[in-house]
Amino acid sequence: QAFGVFGLCQIYAFVDYIRSKLTKEQFDLLFRTLAIIVGATSVTVFSVLTLLGKISPWTGRFYSLLDPSYAKNNIPIIASVSEHQPTSWSSFYFDLQLHVFMFPVGLYFCFSKLTDQNIFIILYGVTSIYFAGVMVRLMLVLAPVMCILSGIAVSSILSTYMRNLDLFDEARTKKAKKVDPSYPVKSEIAGAIVLLMTFLLVTYTFHCTWVTSEAYSSPSIVLAASQHDGSRIIFDDFREAYYWLRQNTAEDAKVMSWWDYGYQITAMANRTILVDNNTWNNTHISRVGQAMSSPEDKAYEIMRELDVNYVLVIFGGLTGYASDDINKFLWMVRIGGSTEKGSHIKEADYFTPKGEFRVDKEGSPVLLNCLMYKMCYYRFGEVYTEQGKPSGYDRVRNAEIGNKDFQLDVLEEAYTTEHWIVRIYRVKDLENRGV
Repeated sequence: QAFGVFGLCQIYAFVDYIRSKLTKEQFDLLFRTLAIIVGATSVTVFSVLTLLGKISPWTGRFYSLLDPSYAKNNIPIIASVSEHQPTSWSSFYFDLQLHVFMFPVGLYFCFSKLTDQNIFIILYGVTSIYFAGVMVRLMLVLAPVMCILSGIAVSSILSTYMRNLDLFDEARTKKAKKVDPSYPVKSEIAGAIVLLMTFLLVTYTFHCTWVTSEAYSSPSIVLAASQHDGSRIIFDDFREAYYWLRQNTAEDAKVMSWWDYGYQITAMANRTILVDNNTWNNTHISRVGQAMSSPEDKAYEIMRELDVNYVLVIFGGLTGYASDDINKFLWMVRIGGSTEKGSHIKEADYFTPKGEFRVDKEGSPVLLNCLMYKMCYYRFGEVYTEQGKPSGYDRVRNAEIGNKDFQLDVLEEAYTTEHWIVRIYRVKDLENRGV
């Protein structure tokens, strides 16, 4: 990227040099001619290489930028990635704060003085804010132009009003002799505007510091929460589980989990995983989703097909950790049913007749008997999580689970972390399967 920017700077300097040597008419003619030739050549070469298969077709992520509903309707794996979700209004304010209000002001000042530079900034800003609205990950693309336009807005406002301030006694004396009757409090209004802008900039600084320290500086692998007395409690279950895998499983053991944890398991447990955060292999991820969504017997066939030794799930029902696999489960169903082998998996089967996704007694029998449900809630029916609540009370879903008394036939519990956030199961051999 840096090399590309350097190349563009050289091209711009060369064009500026040519412009200085030619008349405006000659330069415009040369520019139009070269633009037509280069554009036509590029389109022709690109089309030919695409038809010959030398250039891969555009991916679903690209189509999702042009049609935000494309991924949801055609490739659920893309829509399931959190950074591919549309940006909420609250996220815009949380990440940008003052820039949200200064952005349109900066656009106004750019439109009021249309130069080549301002036109570029206008186009950059408008296109960036559209793409950032389509995918939250593209907030990184929007941030630079937000800073530029906000800077233009703040600079223009301050330069306009600071001229009206009576900063020195001498200036105040002179101005007192000539008071504009149509604008008698010009200096007072200017002072109020300058103070307001100063206040906004100071609060923006505090907001940025707080967001950086609280939201973007905490590792997702070590969780923290506040207790009733204000003290902090640390949940180090992820590292605990990965250390157990590293120390207690064979080096060639294969671990099946949802793709979110693939990189972590590979790096920290040094074990082979089936799917990871590089979500390009939709078919393979779909197969894992089918195993998680199926009853034990069908899931066992898939796990044997994939040569799985251990299965890892994330469960937050005990601690209240909301980013667990039960809350992600519908994505596993959608992705699992998006390929030919998973055509028998229907999302509607996991909802109640009223269209609700529930884990209690009113929940769908298909959900209450699938592999994911059983792995998360195995032995959970014996646990009391809150005072005054029945055993097996899920603190995330705020419900008493509907299937408590069951045993696992094709899996056996290998390890559960201190706070039950990570649960690891060993796949039984054929001769050890329960009846």
